[in-house]
Amino acid sequence: MPFLTNDVLPAGTLSGGPQPTLPSGDGLLLRPWRPKDAPAVHRAFQDPVMHQWHVRAADSEEEAGGWIEEWRQAWAGERDAQWAVADESTDLLLGRVALRNIVLGDGVGEVAYWTVAAARGQGVAARATASLAHWALDGIGFHRLELTHATANEASCRVAAKTGFTLEGTKRSAGLHRDGWHDMHLHARVLGG
Repeated sequence: MPFLTNDVLPAGTLSGGPQPTLPSGDGLLLRPWRPKDAPAVHRAFQDPVMHQWHVRAADSEEEAGGWIEEWRQAWAGERDAQWAVADESTDLLLGRVALRNIVLGDGVGEVAYWTVAAARGQGVAARATASLAHWALDGIGFHRLELTHATANEASCRVAAKTGFTLEGTKRSAGLHRDGWHDMHLHARVLGG
């Protein structure tokens, strides 16, 4: 039975080339992860704030190195695309930004991010998210990007608003965190809107 619509993005849209480095234009660089980032990722996940809003913990640099290898391989599988967010002049790791749960045929992906403790309050998450959204929507041609966060995570709500992700609603009891189930805000940006 034939489909009545074409794929928004064909297979190979991402994996047909190397993962790009994306300069933000304001001092940040979104670059592919490197094995040598493992100590910085491990340090980032020792922060109690990371434990509050994320479901993973890094018990060792080796474990963080395994995550990085997964993140690097995900590009080829076109299911996730993960970038290290670094200071453009020093290469100091400031955070991570990602497109997860990519469905190329539908042209959709979910934006996710985190920042190291020392980078918070400097607009790093918003600047990285804006750069990623510009690349995905305007450069690649994704149709829709979603962003979800616990309703109690006011900082993530501010990032979504600053970067043009419209609040579409609340998903009740949709995210399991360390302290139990959380209602989740659903934000989205669409191409041309």
